[in-house]
Amino acid sequence: MRVQAAFASGQNRPIEVADFDLDGPRRGEVLVEMKAAGLCHSDMSFFDGSRNWTDYPIVLGHEGAGVVREVGAGVTSLSSGDHVILVGIPECGSCPACRSRKTNLCDQYFRQVDRRPLSRDGRSVRAFCELGTFSPFLTVREWQAARIRPDVPLDAICCLSCAGATGVGSAIFTAKVEPGSSVVVYGLGGIGLNVVEGARIAGATTIIGVDTNPAKEETARRLGVTHFIDPRSMADVVGAVRDITRGGSDYAFECVGSSAILSQAVESTRIGWGTTVTIGILPGDQRVDLRPRALQEGRRLMGSYLGNIKTRSELPLLADWYAEGKLHFDDLISHRIGLADIRAGFHLLASGEARRVVVTF
Repeated sequence: MRVQAAFASGQNRPIEVADFDLDGPRRGEVLVEMKAAGLCHSDMSFFDGSRNWTDYPIVLGHEGAGVVREVGAGVTSLSSGDHVILVGIPECGSCPACRSRKTNLCDQYFRQVDRRPLSRDGRSVRAFCELGTFSPFLTVREWQAARIRPDVPLDAICCLSCAGATGVGSAIFTAKVEPGSSVVVYGLGGIGLNVVEGARIAGATTIIGVDTNPAKEETARRLGVTHFIDPRSMADVVGAVRDITRGGSDYAFECVGSSAILSQAVESTRIGWGTTVTIGILPGDQRVDLRPRALQEGRRLMGSYLGNIKTRSELPLLADWYAEGKLHFDDLISHRIGLADIRAGFHLLASGEARRVVVTF
């Protein structure tokens, strides 16, 4: 099959759209017709100079939703016509990690995948997370497609597989935010706003949003933020959080990818039990710089990868919550574009003008 897909050809080069050949599903694989895909900073890192990567070209896109059109031999959990979310972290269901309740990081995620269904000019091409959702069709392993209920709009819940899972999951599954608690979220992009949603669902009563873009305040407050802080208008953000929460927040979430902000997040939590979850990816060789006593005083620092959500067995729950009105993904998506406009879409994301940009096919 011939498809048009968006790809990166190298760092500091603009994203492009070109024709590729797509192989059909083999044993254990499915062919998915994409309906919508979300733009993420992780995709942008392959061409904006912030990631060390050498295997170019690479077809980008790791958030997306679509409909299964064909199944390969041996596929038992999916059928043609199923609505699915594509997931970067597999859930094979049988490895020690999948059988454990301690992690969502399936062992298959760390194993080299030699199979590359996409090719160009006779040369096989890597797809980001073995997906490449910036294509109208893709061939993926069965355990990278999570079946969801068919009555939810795919262009609204397509960002579940990264921003939704990471944000909501970090609050509910990683930090386990408790009812009546206080939360501060540093960075109100797509992931940060999903953290707000997760904290609200978990029952947090004080949710502080910190962002340098005041235009995000209105949406953040609709989703559950009770206090908004613009760091540019305040010399001591940590002090402000401590004042609002009378001593420090119970939970903090760093969603920017900055060592300095991560340090602020830790310091803004309460002595004795404050928990900070680091979500943002630090660029380049940046290292975490913390005051040791900040942790010795009883605070905790945790990492979260895709919100600790098991991708095939637990992620569909978030689609249920959307259908039930608990999650408001429509408010998170600010722009919908066609594949031909993907370069402009990433510009909106990079400039901070967009909350989340979705490509519709």
